[in-house]
Amino acid sequence: MTVTTEKGLAELAVEHGTTFILALFVDLRGKPCAKLVPVEAVDELATDGVGFAGYAVGAMGQEPKDPDLVAVPDVSSFTPVPFLKDGLAIVHCDPHVEGEPWPYAPRNILKALVRQAGDAGFEPHAGAEVEYFLLKKDATGRLVTADDHDNADQPCYDVRGLTRMYDFLTEVSTAMNTLGWSNYANDHEDGNGQFEQNFEYADAVTTADRVITLRYLLSMFAQERGMIATFMPKPFADRTGSGLHFHLSLTSAGDPVFPGAEPDRRGTGLSPAAYSFVSGLLGHAPALQALIAPTVNSYKRTGATATTSGASWAPRKATYGGNDRTHYVRIPDANRVELRGGDGSANPYLAIAAALGAGLEGIKRSGDPGELGTCPEHIDELPLTLLHAVDQLEADPVISGVLDAAVPAGGVAGNDTPVSEYFVKLKRGEYFAWHHAISQWEIDQYLTAF
Repeated sequence: MTVTTEKGLAELAVEHGTTFILALFVDLRGKPCAKLVPVEAVDELATDGVGFAGYAVGAMGQEPKDPDLVAVPDVSSFTPVPFLKDGLAIVHCDPHVEGEPWPYAPRNILKALVRQAGDAGFEPHAGAEVEYFLLKKDATGRLVTADDHDNADQPCYDVRGLTRMYDFLTEVSTAMNTLGWSNYANDHEDGNGQFEQNFEYADAVTTADRVITLRYLLSMFAQERGMIATFMPKPFADRTGSGLHFHLSLTSAGDPVFPGAEPDRRGTGLSPAAYSFVSGLLGHAPALQALIAPTVNSYKRTGATATTSGASWAPRKATYGGNDRTHYVRIPDANRVELRGGDGSANPYLAIAAALGAGLEGIKRSGDPGELGTCPEHIDELPLTLLHAVDQLEADPVISGVLDAAVPAGGVAGNDTPVSEYFVKLKRGEYFAWHHAISQWEIDQYLTAF
């Protein structure tokens, strides 16, 4: 189970029979990175952290000449995973450079937003719905559904599809419950080969850690069974894509903020502060998409017009409503709001941080989201491509400011590029790398057309 005691890392390792620890963190793209540390070196890990060549890690704002990026373990995140490998545990880390938290590290960015929420008198909480496909490669190397019998036009909730994947799904469920996450449902989603497994909400950082851990476990469990677990938003043009929906709420001194004291005219039961939070989400939705739907493939999902099942389940406009899954923000009950624009490629630390930044800005200005089902006046539709979303991010000081939230007042020694500027350049480069590639669609359309 995830540990929240005051025990030290060495003591926890002994208590859980740990022989190796994965000191883990993610880069700005969400790539999980780790070093495998033997328990004999646990004291050094706990005291000094473990070093990485930051440029080699990936998108972490470093050049080859820069000093080591040091992963400092957060002991409260210690997570034994002996069901994956005997004696193995994970500890999530906060990257530092020369003794200071590195502002390009997503976990540090989320922690900065949690502190901002605290300064405003709030404690943020989040839940996450992790959707994924189980695939395999056929004899020709083509990606196909792992379950050969999963071929119905509307496979969602099909008990037979669930049962055929029973061993895999229950292995994952048992792992989550062993960790104390309270897995409460496992279902076949709307696409062939698509599943979702849910766990209870927690504080914002813990939920982001759990999304990263669950992705890792799903990938490893699937690989052991000859399958591929993918969180790619839209691996098939004719199937529903995979979302990563976040359920967001605030407390103040432990008391819920979102439920209203009296019935409101819109009928959702939200408080004025909760409506203002929703106003922030909607008002910054175009820029928010760059962080909750951060890949070229993301916009194949949000732009989908038809699927085999008949629905894409991906919002196209920045609207909100009650228990209605067609909206960007859904209000299932008065305790939380569900942000539905994100997808499986989202970095959970950045996604939750951006959502918090948007929502807190809405509260700060006492924003009003308007009537149910309406868009903010200045927003016609959500971005059509990653390039459009990045342009919106660059133009939105609130959401770009989220990315810079962990930058110290004096800036970063030896690096004068803001995190937001670095991220924009990174994602524009990703878009144009895709744009410069020649696709089969272009061959089919243009080879003999002229």
